[in-house]
This record gives sequence, structure tokens and C-alpha cells, in this order.
Amino acid sequence: MPTLLLRLVGPMQSWGTTSRFDERDSQLEPSKSGVLGLICAALGRDRAESVEDLARLRMGVRVDREGLLMRDYQTATGVMTAAGKADPKRTVVSPRYYLADAAFLVGLEGDDRQLLESIDAALRDPVWPLALGRKSFPPAVPIWLEPGLFDLGLRDSLVSAALLTPSRPHDGDVPLRLILEHETIGAVRFDQPVAPFAERRFGPRYIAAEVIRVSV
Repeated sequence: MPTLLLRLVGPMQSWGTTSRFDERDSQLEPSKSGVLGLICAALGRDRAESVEDLARLRMGVRVDREGLLMRDYQTATGVMTAAGKADPKRTVVSPRYYLADAAFLVGLEGDDRQLLESIDAALRDPVWPLALGRKSFPPAVPIWLEPGLFDLGLRDSLVSAALLTPSRPHDGDVPLRLILEHETIGAVRFDQPVAPFAERRFGPRYIAAEVIRVSV
């Protein structure tokens, strides 16, 4: 089954899955909803359009450089209250978390080769600007990778790909975190899109983590 690899590298990234009201969280690695949102921007797919075909793709993440979790304080107006209403006259301090200096290799696996090829082409010539979780966080390097699709499964593609970050000659085998989407086991993340992004509805998915060693 073919796999498409994406390179997510930037000075700041944010991948929230449980943000509510005035606080915005970030996971320590890219969320599926965030990655698919990035792909929708590349494809020029409106937020009201279905993402069912993209949601069927199986995702994995190799953490080539762990980001430093940082917290930024911003002011925001019109924040939704617990009563479910936004007050345009109310200003609050909004803690917002992000990852500094992180580097991720993301894999998307699926049996629809044509879909993966269209995503790869869109990442090379995106319709809308691409961002790493927030519009103000652009990627530092192109997201697409050569040669595009890999004719390997998700795990094999992520394990065999070259490191995204520079290494020293004496580093040898580098231990890296690998997170793979799984059907039945692992930790639960509520970042699986179950409706168009305009509806903001997400279901659970399982992720299984392990440590691998990549030769440099």
C-alpha cells in the first residue's frame, strides 16, 4: 500500500486537539485533524466540503526533533463562554501553547494512489498558504519530499526515510519516537474528522507509540 511522506519543520507549530474557550493547547506531535486541514488548504478544499476520503488515510508520525513546549499569552475578544455565546465586548487573556523548533516526518497511507498523488501535487503548488497548525506558523522548508509516493507501508516508509535534521558523525543510531495510527490499541486521540471542518466534529482514533533507531 503506497505511503506519502510530509516534512513538517518550522520555528513554531501548534497541534491542538482539546482546546476549549480561551485556552489553546498543543500536542507534542501533529494531530490528524491539523494535517488534514493543511492538506485541504493545499487542495483548495472549502471547509464546508467533505473530508471523508482524507479521513480514511492512516497516519503515522516520526519525531525527528522534539519541540520545546512553550506558552504565549494573547488577548482575545469574542471568546465563546460556557453558556455557548460569544460576547464581542469581553476581552480575555488567552494562553496559547506551541512547539518551538520541532521537526516531524508524517506519513499518510491509503489504497487510493490517485488521491495520494493529487495531495503530493497540491503540496508542491498549493491553492492557499500552508501553515503548521495555525495561520501564523508557516513551514520553514517545503512540506513535500522527493520522490513523492513510496511503495512501502506506513511503518516501513517512516523507518527507512532519511533524517530531516542534521546529525553529527559520531551520533550513530538515533532513537526517535514513532506514533502509528492503530485500529484497536493504543492511546486515544479525538482528532479524527467525522464531518466537514466547518462543523468542528471529531471522533476518537487509536495511536500506538514506540521508539525506533534510525542510522545516520
